[in-house]
Amino acid sequence: MARRRQLYEGKAKILFEGPEPGTLVQYFKDDATAFNAQKKGTITGKGVLNNRISEFLMTKLGEINIPTHFIRRLNMREQLIKEVEIIPVEVVVRNIAAGSMTQRLGIPEGTRLPRSIIEFYYKNDALNDPMVAEEHITAFGWATPPDMDDIVHLTLRINDFLSGLFLGVGITLVDFKVEFGRLYENEDMRIVLADEISPDNCRLWDSKTNEKMDKDRFRRDLGKIEEAYQEVARRLGILPEAGLRDMKGPEMMQ
Repeated sequence: MARRRQLYEGKAKILFEGPEPGTLVQYFKDDATAFNAQKKGTITGKGVLNNRISEFLMTKLGEINIPTHFIRRLNMREQLIKEVEIIPVEVVVRNIAAGSMTQRLGIPEGTRLPRSIIEFYYKNDALNDPMVAEEHITAFGWATPPDMDDIVHLTLRINDFLSGLFLGVGITLVDFKVEFGRLYENEDMRIVLADEISPDNCRLWDSKTNEKMDKDRFRRDLGKIEEAYQEVARRLGILPEAGLRDMKGPEMMQ
């Protein structure tokens, strides 16, 4: 498709205006960042894999009536999405202690939590995305109490579904981050899942060995980063048919 006007560039994706009103084109980059962009690098083919993985997971969630911004994949690195008003809150679900939770609370990594825990973070790079309570979110008007009811309900459903889906292919869903937006259609507004779901924002461990299969391999300099992303796609049955020969830009797929 013809290149359209760029609207936004983030750490891992670029948004372009869509072909129709109310749509955007989301482009997945190979750029990788960690620790609020203090560490930067490139994971070859990451954009291709994350596009396919996110497409697969968003489609599966749509099949169980989780509303999402996803419409369809356009090519190797781009997908068509609905334009939404992003709520400036990152929602993190933790099933097993890892990452910042282990540092904040002194819990050994790998400890299975008594129940899934939801945490909220204010989306603000300048402030390093601080952790906030639901009271902050509603008091400052980032989301209303009914919005938060919908977000928590959807998040728990997403966690239940993805945990089972990944377990079925020998992967443990340790934790993950999701974002939500407001989708306006005529006179109606509803909360929908936005952004992406991929090894960039999920911690995924091999169920037998606990080997890390996500961006922690980049964060911790563990090596075999590309292979880990490819293995997740392979287990989900969605490794690109042509392999990873498209590393530089969009390519139309049949």
